[in-house]
Amino acid sequence: MSRCSVLLSVFTVFVATSALPAASVLVEAESFDEPGGWKLDTQFIREMGSPYLLAHGLGRPVSDAKTTITVPETGTYHVHVRTKDWVARWNAEGAPGRFQVLINGETLDVDFGSTGAEWFWQPGGTVELEKGEVTLTLRDLTGFDGRCDAIYLSTEDNDTPPNSGRILSEWRREQLNLPNEPIVESGYDLVVIGGGYSGMGAAISAARSGCRVALIQDRPVLGGNGSSEVRVWAMGNIRRGKYPRIGEIVEEFADKATKSPGTFEEFEDAKKEALVRAESNIDLFLNHHAYQVETDGDHLTAVYAFDTRTSADRRFEGTLFCDATGHGTIGFLAGADWDMENAGRMGMSNMWAWAEADEKVNFPETPWALDLTMKDFPYPRDHHGQWFWESGFDKDALGDAEAIRDWNLRAVYGAFNAMKNRDGASKHETAYLTWMAYIGGPRESRRLMGDVILTADDITAKKDFPDGCVPSTWSIDLHYPKQQYAKKYPENPFISVAEHDRSVDRNYGYPVPYRCFYSRNIDNLFMAGRCISVTHEALGTVRVMKTCGMMGEVVGKAASICVLRDCFPRDVYERYWSDLDVLLKLPGKAYRQDVEGVFTIPDDALPLAGPLGPPSGIDPAKLEGIVIDDRDALKTGHWTEGTGLKPYIAFGYAYSTDPKASLTYRATAPKSGEYEVRLAYQPHENRGAEVPVTIHSPASTQSIQVNMQKPAPHDHGFISIGNVRLKEGEEISVVLRTTGAGGNVHGDAVQLILTD
Repeated sequence: MSRCSVLLSVFTVFVATSALPAASVLVEAESFDEPGGWKLDTQFIREMGSPYLLAHGLGRPVSDAKTTITVPETGTYHVHVRTKDWVARWNAEGAPGRFQVLINGETLDVDFGSTGAEWFWQPGGTVELEKGEVTLTLRDLTGFDGRCDAIYLSTEDNDTPPNSGRILSEWRREQLNLPNEPIVESGYDLVVIGGGYSGMGAAISAARSGCRVALIQDRPVLGGNGSSEVRVWAMGNIRRGKYPRIGEIVEEFADKATKSPGTFEEFEDAKKEALVRAESNIDLFLNHHAYQVETDGDHLTAVYAFDTRTSADRRFEGTLFCDATGHGTIGFLAGADWDMENAGRMGMSNMWAWAEADEKVNFPETPWALDLTMKDFPYPRDHHGQWFWESGFDKDALGDAEAIRDWNLRAVYGAFNAMKNRDGASKHETAYLTWMAYIGGPRESRRLMGDVILTADDITAKKDFPDGCVPSTWSIDLHYPKQQYAKKYPENPFISVAEHDRSVDRNYGYPVPYRCFYSRNIDNLFMAGRCISVTHEALGTVRVMKTCGMMGEVVGKAASICVLRDCFPRDVYERYWSDLDVLLKLPGKAYRQDVEGVFTIPDDALPLAGPLGPPSGIDPAKLEGIVIDDRDALKTGHWTEGTGLKPYIAFGYAYSTDPKASLTYRATAPKSGEYEVRLAYQPHENRGAEVPVTIHSPASTQSIQVNMQKPAPHDHGFISIGNVRLKEGEEISVVLRTTGAGGNVHGDAVQLILTD
């Protein structure tokens, strides 16, 4: 080759290269191949436009997140990382969320997360890269909740990405080469958005009633507040009231936690997912965030959701939709009528737990956390920071939820700093944090309006709606800042107090009307959970998780009627209530493959509970002979119901010190013979040692004294108190009195056992 031809070749290459457009690569942090110890945070997508990775290490740096990308061209790349200093909005010192970015193992000369009160693209300098595969690493420096949304590499100088908070903005779509059209998911009778208790109840109920269902959940686990991520134990009584079959589905997936917060294992995330996936009529879409809707007038036609790990966009088409988001998001986007308290809302909680090591454990100083001493917060009993670690009462629960969560984190870290490094240090040398919820547990935001807006007056007056169907047994429980701990941070207190109106019948429950479960102006929109049609005060009783799950069960059955009858949710009440009445009386495990099919009742269906629900103690029906519970006994004087001493029969027991009190159990002999009479009680040091008991029968009267300070000799707390011979149809009565008992008289149950 001649010298000229060589020069020409080089020149030609130079010109071609200079004419190329700038090369760039956008890497969404949530798409990293190996997230390491970083957590996927999807709570604030509507605020800042994207999911992100969070280094939630409780003060210990988390393990690296790593991924491999393909660089399109060799060159000098300018690096930008979308992040923030999460305490800068409060002018707090220390930048606790600092992290590094490594490219091919080389650390960039910038600590990210060290500046900026709002999300922005922090410059990271330049790096020389060759075309081909490149390794990116996120390295946490603190363990204190550093956050990374995305990394942008560009060969063009001053190519700062747009800082749009818009979800799947055009710039991001273009950078990620997303298709112009979403993936279409169609053919659904019911699209449920939200995978907490209400969404799970709706999806499973509808599927078993013959509907084809899509269940969309923006987290990797189901359960919402009742998952291992938030760990709020499930409250509210189920399987009682007008329709005691409602709640049987909730019974299948509800946690059995003994504390709140409970342990990871108690919330059984895997069991919840397996239960949903076992339903052939449900398509489950975990890690999908619903962000947009389509409507035709007052009719909802589609919901858009994107995969929070890959950004793949989906369009869900359905006949009916159920908003189980908790925030009424789908209804709001669709133009549904809604309401929200301007101030004084219940807040968001982030619970936490700590344990003791065998040796001293250090904890870093936290100058950026709330400045707390031990007197500024309630001591965490049982090594738990419980439900009352709550803030955001007058803050923007929707537009500024990340700040509410972050304030909660600052409060917890400040409290633990007081325990470890301040006036609590001498008592807590071996203490270390084991868990803290980074997923917030919100209690209140939007409520969608239905044909009935349930009020506290309706509940306390026991207004009987003809469509009352979901028993709400929780008291009207509203949360406010606890003034004892509000003095230091009056602008945003972080400890709450619960005020209870106990007029709700906690046994039978108040029947919440069906008309609270659908929108009054979007004709095919159901809602279930804490965004149903109630006032702020009424929300205090209906918002607990088992109650929300039962709402979902009703919605799922109603949806099947809408499909079968080709009607809308309102029509179920106005024209087809008798149809729903039938479905509400079916076992929770009853199923049919399609809405025109016949229901099958499986052998493992739960037994029908009574109007007061299944016994919380020993089921009398499973005991030998005739058992008369204290609730069925005739009481004179003052008696108190208790459940603290276990095991008890049925729902609890009665106890009294009223000197004029008596408790009379009556029974009729089903056949002639000799019967052993037994009395059930649970011993306690404050019980009477000489409780007078009298057995009356047509043939005799027997009187004895029972020492209730000593354990009863038979199973389940029974003691034999005599034998009587009865003819078929004759009545016997057993009377307990407090006179001369020498302490509390405990009445649980009486048992008659035929001995011949």
